[in-house]
Amino acid sequence: MTKLTLYCTFFLLLLSHAKSQLYDQENTILMQLKQQWQTAALDSWTSSNSSHCSWPYITCTNNSITALSLIELNITDTIPPFICDLKNLTYLDLQWNYIPGSFPKVLYNCYKLEYLDLSQNYFVGKIPDDIDRLAQIRVLILGGNNFSGDIPPAIGRLQELRTLHLYNNLFNGTFPPEIGNLSNLEILEMANDNFVPTRLPSSFTKLKKLTRLWMSNANLIGEIPDTIGEMEALEYLDLSRNSLTGEIPSSLFRLKNLSVLYLYKNMLSREIPPVSGAYNLSQIDLSENNLTGKIPDGFGKLENLIGLSLMFNQLSGEIPEGIGRISTLKVVKLFTNNLSGVLPPDLGRYSMLEDFEVSNNKLNGSLPENLCYAGQLVGLVASNNNLTGELPASLGNCNSLIIVSVDNNELSGNIPTGLWTLLNLTQIMVSDNMFTGKLPDKMSYNLTWLDISNNRFSGTIPMSVSSWGSLRVFKASNNLFTGSIPIAITSLPLLATLLLDQNQLTGSLPSDIVSWVSLTTLNASHNQLSGQIPEEIGSLPALLSLDLSENQFSGQIPAQIGRLRLTNLNLSSNDLTGRIPTEFENAVYSSSFLNNSGLCASSPYLNLSICSFGTQKSSKISPQNLAWVLSTVIVIFVLCLLLPCFMIRLYWKRKQALDSKWKLTSFQRLNFTEANIVSGLRESNEIGSGGSGKVYRVVANGNVVAVKRIWNNRKVEWKLEKEFQAEIQILSSIRHLNIVKLLCCISSETSKLLIYEYLENRSLDQWLHKNNRPSTVSGSVHHVILDWPKRFQIALGAARGLCYMHHDCLPAIVHRDVKSSNVLLDSQFNAKIADFGLAKMLIKQGELQTMSAVAGSFGYIAPEYAHTRRVTEKIDVYSFGVILLELTTGREAKDGDEHTGLAGWAWRHIQEGNRIDDALDEDINEPCYLDEMINVFRLGIACTISRPSARPSMKEVLQILVRSSQLLIYGEKNAASEYDAAPLLRNSTPERLSSLDDDSLVSQV
Repeated sequence: MTKLTLYCTFFLLLLSHAKSQLYDQENTILMQLKQQWQTAALDSWTSSNSSHCSWPYITCTNNSITALSLIELNITDTIPPFICDLKNLTYLDLQWNYIPGSFPKVLYNCYKLEYLDLSQNYFVGKIPDDIDRLAQIRVLILGGNNFSGDIPPAIGRLQELRTLHLYNNLFNGTFPPEIGNLSNLEILEMANDNFVPTRLPSSFTKLKKLTRLWMSNANLIGEIPDTIGEMEALEYLDLSRNSLTGEIPSSLFRLKNLSVLYLYKNMLSREIPPVSGAYNLSQIDLSENNLTGKIPDGFGKLENLIGLSLMFNQLSGEIPEGIGRISTLKVVKLFTNNLSGVLPPDLGRYSMLEDFEVSNNKLNGSLPENLCYAGQLVGLVASNNNLTGELPASLGNCNSLIIVSVDNNELSGNIPTGLWTLLNLTQIMVSDNMFTGKLPDKMSYNLTWLDISNNRFSGTIPMSVSSWGSLRVFKASNNLFTGSIPIAITSLPLLATLLLDQNQLTGSLPSDIVSWVSLTTLNASHNQLSGQIPEEIGSLPALLSLDLSENQFSGQIPAQIGRLRLTNLNLSSNDLTGRIPTEFENAVYSSSFLNNSGLCASSPYLNLSICSFGTQKSSKISPQNLAWVLSTVIVIFVLCLLLPCFMIRLYWKRKQALDSKWKLTSFQRLNFTEANIVSGLRESNEIGSGGSGKVYRVVANGNVVAVKRIWNNRKVEWKLEKEFQAEIQILSSIRHLNIVKLLCCISSETSKLLIYEYLENRSLDQWLHKNNRPSTVSGSVHHVILDWPKRFQIALGAARGLCYMHHDCLPAIVHRDVKSSNVLLDSQFNAKIADFGLAKMLIKQGELQTMSAVAGSFGYIAPEYAHTRRVTEKIDVYSFGVILLELTTGREAKDGDEHTGLAGWAWRHIQEGNRIDDALDEDINEPCYLDEMINVFRLGIACTISRPSARPSMKEVLQILVRSSQLLIYGEKNAASEYDAAPLLRNSTPERLSSLDDDSLVSQV
């Protein structure tokens, strides 16, 4: 008994000692982790009386560490091998950090590891071929990194695996069919990976326990295996945004557990199969395919259905009446099909309907009365149908409504009274109908868009218009409005578009319009307005389009209007007199002043009378006076010749004195000196100039470089100094193949020199636009045409440079002046982003910043930047979209629509039903590239969507361009050209784009 007690005591002592040793060892390892990772989040890990098991981010079992959850702690160093000295570690979560390097094989020594999450970091390279050494792993999450190459077959040998996340990486190889051997796998996510075109392996259908399969945008081709119906546990299936063909397997609709089915944006064709067993389906999205036939009646029996999206197909026939009786239904999106017949009358009566979009069909009859019966309806979009009758009276009590778009129908009657004042309503688009009535005295304060054009509204525009404080667009063309334009309308500071043309308005234009700081378009043509055109119009800073034609305006055209940067001006058919402002005396405005008999001009190009300067009394000049006048003129002429010589001499003496001391700061290894550079700053070497300086081509000790000089005859101005420092700060800290390389900078008291690598082919704009294109021989008119392969190469390179700035630089960099003249080309036409004088580093990626002034170039400026001066990466995306439109059309950014230049023109071109190929550059006569050009044009459209949130990121843009190029290499030409850009328009449905009220535009894109 005594011995037993002794043995037990000894054993307990040993156990206690072992636990004490394990505790000390774990404590030491934690201190080492803290020292290596150097993040403030781990400052609370300190040796004290408290056990490390109570420290944050740590979980212990039996007083030993089993889990580390170090999420979003700003870790920037690699994973050290000693982390596996935590012998009982089973759970490691390091997501949302900045950990670099290749896959951490050091974790192979964590023998008990079951859960590993390395998502949203900076891991690169391939997943190792011996990944199966993580033998116990049950959850492996590697999404949101930069892994590339193939996914190794060894991953199919991780037999304990339940969850595998490989989404959002840079894979450019294949994925193995061996994944189908993971018999315990429950969740598989491989979306947004740029695999080579691959069929969905039939082996995947052996995953009998799989509940979630997410392979959206994974470059899948071919047909969906019919055996997919054998995956009996499947609850969530997303194969959207691929190039799948053929029909939807009928076996899919027999899966009893399936609740989410996303197959949108593929090339699926034929009819939708009948529904025979998938009664758990809650979400169906089969949009943007080539589906034909009718909507199956079985859809009306899906008692759990929440969302039904079938838009952008070729479906026909009537909408099944049973859909209107589904009690769970919230979202119905059936727009852009060939659906006909009447809408199910019970829609909204039994469900909490939120979003109802059926535009661009052939529907007739009236809108269902109970769409907002539950008071949850947010959007009603039924444009471009044959609907008749009045708007449902119940909409007047629908306080949840944000948008009503029923334009281009045959609706009539009055707008329900309460509709105008709904608290949340932001957009009313009822144009091209037969509505009658008057505008109300009260209107929702949140209303931003009101389009009532082409109806039969009458009466006056109420004085209470001043209370419509959020209004940005007011379109009231072609109605029966009478009376004067109320002065109260001038108190709307956000108003950007005002269309009052083709009414019966009288009186004069309001002159107190200083609040219209955002107005870009004013059209009051075809009325009975009179009086003088107020000179205050010339002070409107944003005005681009002015149409006052077909009125009774009199008097002179105010000279102040000449200061406007108008892209459209029409003052025809009035009673104007006098001389037109000199700024308009060119052929561009040849049709702007017609039918004004009292107008004259000094130019013969305007179809106006030539202005008479009057006659003066003649008087004879004596020979003595004539001699005196001539001698005076000669003396003045000689002085004028000599004075510049003295000034230039004085200038150079002063400059040489000030520039005698130069300071060179190098960012690369150089074999030239500042003297080599300065001596080459001659006029004969000048190759360009801009707002902040001149650019020279200088040969310095055998090296050809480009030198940008910022100089002033006084000390360098503050603005230029700021630009100089910005460019230095950015370019000296980044290295990328598609960003121009800054070699060094040289500065003196009055001069700043930036020395770059020299790019032989100058800037992109010189190659794209006819007036700037280089010639084959000096003086020749035979210009060199940039072919499509080179243009696509340039687009790809520029996208890589911007993607690096936005997504790989910390902090992220917004260029703010992306344009074709800032895309430089080397001898092989590789593109490099240049001119960072306007760039702005973001403190935190995605965070909004507001600049004190709008910077950039007309035609490239995103609308939200012009209005709010907020800086995000999306303003660069917009500008890059304009470059894509330049590449495909050959037009300049300033060409086209009066609102947004080329971008506005491109959107309008599609909206008017024109073919995309009619917009393409006619100088590229290469039919084999037509599909690719159309695809890039579409991507340009997606990048120039008015709402920033609806635009893709540069990472998405780059993925689409890379995917297009690789699909073409692998022979999938049509897949690349037709099915890449349009999904970017999908998530922001066209009816809700704040810049356009006609969803037929996007349906054609």
